[in-house]
Amino acid sequence: MTNKTIVTKLIAVFVDSQFTLKQAYTANNDSNETSVRARIYENLGTTFERIERGVYAVSDDAAKIFLLEGDGRDLSFIDDNSIDLILTDHPYSFDKKSLKGGNRNFADYEGFQYTMQDFVEKYRVLKPGHFLVEFLPEFNAENFDYVTKVIKFATQVGFQIYTEVDWKKGNFVSNTGRKAKNKEQIWMFSKGKAVSMRADKKKDLAEPGKRHYMSGTSGMLPTAFDVQPPGRLERIHQSEKPVELISEILAYVLPKSRFDMPVVLDQFAGSGSTGISAALSGYLAIMIEKSHEYCEKIINRFESQNIEIFSVLKSKVVNEFYDDEIYLF
Repeated sequence: MTNKTIVTKLIAVFVDSQFTLKQAYTANNDSNETSVRARIYENLGTTFERIERGVYAVSDDAAKIFLLEGDGRDLSFIDDNSIDLILTDHPYSFDKKSLKGGNRNFADYEGFQYTMQDFVEKYRVLKPGHFLVEFLPEFNAENFDYVTKVIKFATQVGFQIYTEVDWKKGNFVSNTGRKAKNKEQIWMFSKGKAVSMRADKKKDLAEPGKRHYMSGTSGMLPTAFDVQPPGRLERIHQSEKPVELISEILAYVLPKSRFDMPVVLDQFAGSGSTGISAALSGYLAIMIEKSHEYCEKIINRFESQNIEIFSVLKSKVVNEFYDDEIYLF
């Protein structure tokens, strides 16, 4: 059996269509039929609805935001070419001095440095023409080599650089480093030529009754996203991104009007902002977070906003639904 759960896969595959038991078995061909049937029956009335004898559908109330406790660098449970957007902010680690100061201290947070293999996996799971969006720190003397290396990794595995847009953090100013800072870099890469998202009004007029699109994002990207970060007392993670910012990015690189139930992947969920934005926009999202503490905080955040979330945590008894190794990366 692969590491993707039966329930998660059924929701992702049949979110907008009805399915039979035979189709459910085919979608989960790495699981035995008894397990697939049991998962459906156990979740009738909540995740799944019975349409007629032997025919089922994903409930409108089914949680479409998934939180998995595990290592976000391990994407082996995700199928090839199945993700519509990867949007993430990895807990980078390159120089402890540059991670200290002001109102933050990331020096003790478990960070890492990307390798080429990370981008091989990102490229594998992302759909052709779709976007990889990476938050990276503004260049300075300490991180220049690493940030440059990350960009090279992306292009060397086949991603194309689409653009870089700054996130200007409103009136927030950090006093870390050699100069005051109030922005981060948002790098956007496409897997091959970017899919067409921008409305082509000229062609619409020339050929009425049919929608036409030009390659790229849904509109001209701004010179910077000017969004205030969460206040110190309201945030649950030191590098928390504002929901408003994530929602703006989603509207540009994955417009709901262009795609049916797009799937967003955040490999390093942190505060869960990507999941909140996806839920408010009606998207399906997969969040992965290694820290059990932050997983619990994300769940509490969703519950406080009355947003349903499907979560699998290491600390919970999950063996009745999953093999021992599932999500225990």
